[in-house]
Amino acid sequence: MTAASGAVREVVVEADGGSRGNPGPAGYGAVVLDPVTGETLAERAEYIGVATNNVAEYKGLVAGLKAVRELFPDARVHVRMDSKLVVEQMSGRWKIKHPDMKPLAAEAARVLPASQVRYEWIPREQNKHADRLANEAMDAGKRGKQWEPSASTAALDTSAARYASAAPSEAPAGPPGDATAGAARARAALAGAGSGAGASAGSGTRTGSGGGPSDGGLFPADETVAAQARASLAAAATAEQESAASGDFEAEAGTHPSATGTAVPGWGAADMGAPATFVLLRHGETALTPEKRFSGSGGTDPVLSAAGLRQADAVAAALAARGTIQEIVSSPLKRCRQTAEAVAARLGLDVRIEDGLRETDFGAWEGLTFAEVRERYAEDLDAWLASPKAAPTGGGESFATVARRVSATRDRLTAAYAGRTVLLVTHVTPIKTLVRLALGAPPESLFRMELSAASLSAVAYYADGNASVRLLNDTSHLR
Repeated sequence: MTAASGAVREVVVEADGGSRGNPGPAGYGAVVLDPVTGETLAERAEYIGVATNNVAEYKGLVAGLKAVRELFPDARVHVRMDSKLVVEQMSGRWKIKHPDMKPLAAEAARVLPASQVRYEWIPREQNKHADRLANEAMDAGKRGKQWEPSASTAALDTSAARYASAAPSEAPAGPPGDATAGAARARAALAGAGSGAGASAGSGTRTGSGGGPSDGGLFPADETVAAQARASLAAAATAEQESAASGDFEAEAGTHPSATGTAVPGWGAADMGAPATFVLLRHGETALTPEKRFSGSGGTDPVLSAAGLRQADAVAAALAARGTIQEIVSSPLKRCRQTAEAVAARLGLDVRIEDGLRETDFGAWEGLTFAEVRERYAEDLDAWLASPKAAPTGGGESFATVARRVSATRDRLTAAYAGRTVLLVTHVTPIKTLVRLALGAPPESLFRMELSAASLSAVAYYADGNASVRLLNDTSHLR
């Protein structure tokens, strides 16, 4: 800001971080942009060694804010990131529970006064500049070096100095941003945003349609249709969101991680960004599958049969052709791990194991057919069919217990993978439960769903609490 102009400077910070392994070799990138011209004013990137994605994202945020403080400490800052976790935690709407995140969030909050900074989630496709810098930093780390700015990037210091001394109405000269569309992107990011210093964090208008590449509408959803549907609910949803969490999310109006601990009031508009899309893959066949025997997490943990291995290869090829899967998470049971590893080998991705995706423990029914259970445990089977709270004979899990476990897993994964398309390799009951909950269907609907081996389904979860099922029981890749 210049004394002559008396106007408040505003800048855009875009930041990102990545980890090749999560945890694994990690790095971050951050860029400071002119909101009018889209001009790049500063770039920061660093290889940080072994860390998680979230740690790298937070460090990218801190670096971006520090770059602003060095150049023009009085500016209002519009932070745009594709990490829903960081945006919601820094906006005060989600609590910070992880011990590694708390000091990083506190450090970010101390860089500039909270009244100067507001946060907005954006789809990954709109954060390519920071993502590129983070990958450059990780590439440098792989070579045993640190990221070094290019000649054009080094020239940004001079450009930024000129920008800092210029009146806000002047268009600064210097090297362009990450792409020709930078100016339009930056202007769109600020369109409709309040200009007062007291604007609530996260109150900026969503501008992008979100979503990733389309493969015919399955992974992820057709964002045009989805946006129209959500827009019709936005007016009613906003009022509710301003006072309480909606849907299945447990996001609460919490405390901003600032030194003063000032609470950040209110909620933003209904989320119109890209969802966390879970592509649900049932594992391939085992020897028990064609015989329709109970096969849960309390039995022999069978491996894939020859047919199951062929199915895993077929679905891997189909997903590779679609090209939309960004992460893979699997149940710990062998049949799921084998299926997930077949896909991972095709896509060049790692597999994360999530215990919450394991199948129901069917107790004494493990390895038996339905008829055999009827013959031996008729009363227990009738109770199980009649109530989701009834457990299989011998200390198995009830559907109600499984639903609680799957719901908690869903919430963790939607927070960790907001805006991304994730393959969940799991079992019949967890998949049916996720679909049931997304549809708001009663527990008895579990008995009315057909789910073939190696079939694909998809559920998209939006941060405003809405969810939509894309397709159920797709086995077209096996034909």
